Amino acid sequence: MSTQQTNTEQTNAEQISARFEYDDDSVVVIVGSGAGGGTLAHELVGKGIKVVLLEAGPYLKNEDYHQDEWAAFNQMAWLDPRTTSGSWRIARDFPNLPAWIVKAVGGTTTHWSGATPRFKAHEFKARTAYGRIDGANLLDWPITLADLEPYYDRAEQKMGSTHRHGRPPLPANNNYKVLAAGAERLGYKHYSTGPYATNAEPYDGRPASIQDGFNFQGDKNGSKWSTMVSEIPKSLKTGLLDLRPDSHAVQVTHTAEGKVDGVNYIDADGNVQRQKARIVAVAGNSIETPRLLMLSASPLFPDGLANSSGQLGRNYMRHTTGSVYAKFDQPVNMYRGETMAGLIADESRHDVDRGFAGGYYLETISLGPAFLASFVDPGAWGPDFTALLDDYVNTAGLWVIGEDMPQEANRITLNTTVTDRLGLPVPNVHFDDHANDVAMRDHGYQQASLLYEAVGATSTHRTPPYPSTHNLGTARMSERREDGVVNAYGQTHDVPNLFISDGSQFTTGAAANPTLTIVALAIRQAEYIADQLATSAL
Repeated sequence: MSTQQTNTEQTNAEQISARFEYDDDSVVVIVGSGAGGGTLAHELVGKGIKVVLLEAGPYLKNEDYHQDEWAAFNQMAWLDPRTTSGSWRIARDFPNLPAWIVKAVGGTTTHWSGATPRFKAHEFKARTAYGRIDGANLLDWPITLADLEPYYDRAEQKMGSTHRHGRPPLPANNNYKVLAAGAERLGYKHYSTGPYATNAEPYDGRPASIQDGFNFQGDKNGSKWSTMVSEIPKSLKTGLLDLRPDSHAVQVTHTAEGKVDGVNYIDADGNVQRQKARIVAVAGNSIETPRLLMLSASPLFPDGLANSSGQLGRNYMRHTTGSVYAKFDQPVNMYRGETMAGLIADESRHDVDRGFAGGYYLETISLGPAFLASFVDPGAWGPDFTALLDDYVNTAGLWVIGEDMPQEANRITLNTTVTDRLGLPVPNVHFDDHANDVAMRDHGYQQASLLYEAVGATSTHRTPPYPSTHNLGTARMSERREDGVVNAYGQTHDVPNLFISDGSQFTTGAAANPTLTIVALAIRQAEYIADQLATSAL
């Protein structure tokens, strides 16, 4: 171990198989250990490449998780201050919490539901398929579904997606049975208990789900895929991964020629450390990734690193969402079994006869009483509100999740009037719903209500969107450098050895939950990086 390492890093090293010198400029430095960063690290070390993985949060393990909702939230969530602006209701209900993401090893893969649908062919070509939509900054991806299909296969096998490659489905819980019965009554054809990356039977060293319903609080059982459970432990065993928890990246540095050469970060003791690098990959989520690149502005990159297009931070997407809860005269016990236990895909098509472009999914969801009281109708009180809680046992729930429109004005900027604990400007998240988003949400509310009424619901309740969990865009892929931040491999147009490896690189959001696509892109990106290193192109 290098004598340069701090005492805190030495303590963390009990979990770590490798330690590389701060001045080792042969390593790939990855910022963020979630779906993109954790997967990229695993793929690179498997190719014999040394990786330093910086994670801003602690190394929480399965046994550490709390199953009480608020205790889990306070343990896992990224609680550093943020600010919010725009007309979206999040700015009113949750002004300091626009996003519910995790600050810990494994990132938000430790909190996610596990849903793994693929993008559809038309969703990679939204500008072509949807045409010009006023106010939307639509652009075709520089890749197609055919380009990504082999990587989707590998991602599904890596994650153990149910309903794929011979993997068995999860059993149906009551919340799904209500959903499926309603789907049949409405004439839907494409509904099932997955695909989900939670084991129905033991797979890849992970046990079968015990159907405990605590997915969002961290899966103590370890049956749900996350990079913390799977990719990171595997990578540590290679001796090529230097994992550094509690290491908050604050600046990506570069040479006079404009190539990145390292990352400055704050360790757990509050000390500034600098890790040299041959390549840097940023995977800090669509809020923290552009923030880091903006904090890395310099005379050579005055508007932020890799921002010659002016698109860095812009085109923020968070999926069009909303929930519907239905009351029945008999118990449903929606909290039993997996939190998200099934989905309906029929509405994920593109059909302008519905009054909007793009599509959406209907997915089961359940919240515990504590979160339901907080999120079902923020700010509400009185007998109608308390009736929702009184009828908890007889309640079923689903989530509308669909493609929202990229808009240049929806963006992440630095708020220089508010600082975090490190004294750095916090990110401001600005968002306004597009008219297409509103029409889609209203259609989803309508279909969800009809679905529940078709199976005897005595009432339904529509909830506003929760804090964002699907944060997308802000460093998007583009064929032309003036249209975006990265190319088809997540390589920044301006800086050849700087990559974006998370949902920030999404050109458009599609309807599907994004994690599978982030993982597939990371696998593809790792191949490209390895090839470039082999030919000394980077």
